[in-house]
Amino acid sequence: MTQPVPMTELWRGPLLESYHLGHAVICDDTGQIVQSWGDPNAVIFPRSSAKMIQALPLITSGAASKYGLNSEHLALACASHNGAAIHTDRVTSWLDHLGLGETDLRCGPQEPADKVARDRLILADDTPCQIHNNCSGKHCGFLTLAQHMGAGPEYLEIDHPVQQACLSAVEETTGETSPGYGIDGCSAPNFATSVLGLARSMAWFASAADRSDRASDAAQQLTAAMVKHPELVAGETRACTELMRAMDGRAAIKTGAEAVFVAIIPEKRMGVALKITDGTTRASECAIAAILVSLGVLEADHPATRKFMNATQFSRRGLESGIIRPAPDFPNPA
Repeated sequence: MTQPVPMTELWRGPLLESYHLGHAVICDDTGQIVQSWGDPNAVIFPRSSAKMIQALPLITSGAASKYGLNSEHLALACASHNGAAIHTDRVTSWLDHLGLGETDLRCGPQEPADKVARDRLILADDTPCQIHNNCSGKHCGFLTLAQHMGAGPEYLEIDHPVQQACLSAVEETTGETSPGYGIDGCSAPNFATSVLGLARSMAWFASAADRSDRASDAAQQLTAAMVKHPELVAGETRACTELMRAMDGRAAIKTGAEAVFVAIIPEKRMGVALKITDGTTRASECAIAAILVSLGVLEADHPATRKFMNATQFSRRGLESGIIRPAPDFPNPA
């Protein structure tokens, strides 16, 4: 099957009001498909779901060790954070540690998703800066690597050693030659891959403990940092944070813009990647939860799960109005 398949439905009363199609793959530690939906070879931009891959050179180069980075730094390097104080304070300290400042970032300013941080800016008649950008942790990782390499400040240029290291990491872990790149929301190159390649990369992360090479050790460190600090990877109310907490360290998961989601499941040596074709986040959150439940690493009735899968919808008066749920044949094959 090469067409996207129904993955998530929104019901209002007795009617199916909306549904979302997508592609998904579960891959094992040999790089083979365990289960798939839609077209495994569909080429996508992984967006922020690839941040763990982009962070690999930060460790394998020796930069993380040289600059004394800890698990919080590594979690932030993988993060699409809310711009809350727990994020921005750490990013600021990281930049200070490098002898750099906000102007050295190249991610652009962004209003924080965290309401407290946003309201604080409004009350102070202040404007968001680049540290509030949800990708500022990743960019601190890029700056650390660039400084370690003795490379120039324009670390987002495609021919910059930092981005070439990221490209190598993408191609090595996906087992594919990237067909090209697009510019992400944070202005960084985002290298395209197939859904299968992305799942293969996540399975490579999941099976890293079985190997003893430097890259696999880096993968273990990044996965461990994510599950240790889920609040740094995203933030309160976010699917990445709440579902990782619900799984109690059994899996690391990461969202990407335009409805991409991935999972690293070490105990099963499996990786998961999915893409909702219309780019709707509510659909990718429901779909990844459904897959994790089907694999036995997430409880279907956990309160966090019920926020994203089989999630009751309410009117503004608090009346039950509908439900978001997996499609009938997903994740079970038709």
